[in-house]
Amino acid sequence: MTSTPLADGGPALPALWPSDAPAAFHVLAKPSGAICNLDCTYCFFLSKELLYPGDRFRMAEDLLATYLRQLVEAHRGPEVTVAWQGGEPTLLGLPFFRRSVELTEQLLRPGQRVQYTIQTNGTLLDDEWCAFLAEHHFLVGLSVDGPRALHDAYRVDKKGRGTFDRVMEALATLQRHEVDVNILCTVHAANQDHAVEVYRFFRDDLGMRFLQFIPIVERATPDTLQVANLGWSGSRKGRPLYTNRGSLVTERSVGSLAWGRFLAEIFDEWVRHDVGEVFVQHFDAALASWLGVNPAMCIYQETCGVALALEHNGDLYSCDHFVEPEHRLGNIRDTHLVELVSSPQQVAFGLAKRDTLPAYCRSCDVRFACNGECPKNRFTTTPDGEAGLNYLCAGYKHFFHHVDEPMRLMADLLRQGREAPDVMAVLAERDAARFRGVGRNEPCPCGSGRKFKHCHADA
Repeated sequence: MTSTPLADGGPALPALWPSDAPAAFHVLAKPSGAICNLDCTYCFFLSKELLYPGDRFRMAEDLLATYLRQLVEAHRGPEVTVAWQGGEPTLLGLPFFRRSVELTEQLLRPGQRVQYTIQTNGTLLDDEWCAFLAEHHFLVGLSVDGPRALHDAYRVDKKGRGTFDRVMEALATLQRHEVDVNILCTVHAANQDHAVEVYRFFRDDLGMRFLQFIPIVERATPDTLQVANLGWSGSRKGRPLYTNRGSLVTERSVGSLAWGRFLAEIFDEWVRHDVGEVFVQHFDAALASWLGVNPAMCIYQETCGVALALEHNGDLYSCDHFVEPEHRLGNIRDTHLVELVSSPQQVAFGLAKRDTLPAYCRSCDVRFACNGECPKNRFTTTPDGEAGLNYLCAGYKHFFHHVDEPMRLMADLLRQGREAPDVMAVLAERDAARFRGVGRNEPCPCGSGRKFKHCHADA
């Protein structure tokens, strides 16, 4: 249905509220499209500029007004999130974001509140930027992949230079202005074997308390693998448009079991020292699952479809990971956001996460926590040959089995009215008894196969 246009040029809210409209949903808006001032080797989103040849890649002010109006209108609840991503969103400059805040404040209904978020590489942030972010209580997701050598392995600028020093300067400025910051750390071939080093760097050296770890899985076909291994920069000759095709992965991609071990090793450090002090998104989601609560992370939910992506020109896509032609829902200049979010195409996309799960997964003992993870990673086959197994399956099985006992303990503590951090004292008593008298060069009693000094000696 096409709605009557309003003063900002976009369609009005439909007279009849769509029956399949979700109670809440999240949109990652990309005001600069795929354009970025960096050339991170693993960033396949750089190739998405091929969707819009010759475009300026800048969200127009009338479209900004249309988007924010529709976003506020589409949320009937008390809170709306205005989330910016890229490419690199700060390329649009501070005036664009000042205007976005001004418009949003004008549009909010009585009793409605807003949460502003922005994901950034940080290299363009200065005192003026950070003062603005602090004034309007932005939550900033800052991309850091660990200490210098690990970060600079793939996070480089257009000249191939590492960006670590510039990002650290940005973080110092953000902290000086007391901006809320989450670390966004991608996990890949360069840092997958340095889990505790990465975690302690964030916790001890940077003083960060909110961490998100994101596995890098770059799919490829036999025809695209060679060029994909070179990276996704516009300077790469013959660069293809990245789509969710192929059963191969690039040499930068995290290993399946390595991903699970990465999470498990950090968990062992966290659960003994940092519960209630450091918050790791995957651990919070896992605890929710052990409590029987729907986890906040869409990848672990049974169905999806309520986390969408808006391009700079108003095109809406089913998901940030599916910005490709077949998953384009329409354009908000033509159809209201709430109608696109509740369209049959999007409803089917969300239900497919559950309905296409292989039988092997449906009978898995950790399905309650995993639910097949993100559909973008379901491109391998099950042991009995059924398509649709997640590439990271081995890793997730390792992680969820590894954390089962501590998660049960924390869940029981919470059900008793106690606090989750109490698990640290319980585990300390168990560890003291379990590891008493074990020599440093003996096999660790935990069954990891490693020497005690390289495993639980610190515990």
